[in-house]
Amino acid sequence: MKLVLVAACALIDADGRVLLAQRPHGKPMAGLWEFPGGKVEPGERPEDTLIRELREELGIVVNEPCLAPLTFASHAYPDFHLLMPLYVCRRWEGSPAALEGQQLAWVRVNRLRDYPMPPADQPLVAHLATLL
Repeated sequence: MKLVLVAACALIDADGRVLLAQRPHGKPMAGLWEFPGGKVEPGERPEDTLIRELREELGIVVNEPCLAPLTFASHAYPDFHLLMPLYVCRRWEGSPAALEGQQLAWVRVNRLRDYPMPPADQPLVAHLATLL
């Protein structure tokens, strides 16, 4: 089974809310909400991936020292196995904007479960709840 490495980031604002992005139509699991991030490209570290993806998807600048690893997901989908480190970031430059047509939502941690998520993302909510 193919192993896919994806890095994700929980952006946390000054009010303790977490940013979720809705997967756009035409992508697998469209309509589900997830933590921003993306596939780790060959030769990239997860931190590099997040810096690149957060700039491309949301138009924000994140510095590596502001990315703190929190936990990870390991989930078997039917055709691949996903390994996804989740980082937390509380400081960035710019205001997150939906640059790829996705919907964004700032969500209080106790409301995260109200947003349908891919199976791999769901267990990460408990770790965020412990942190916040």
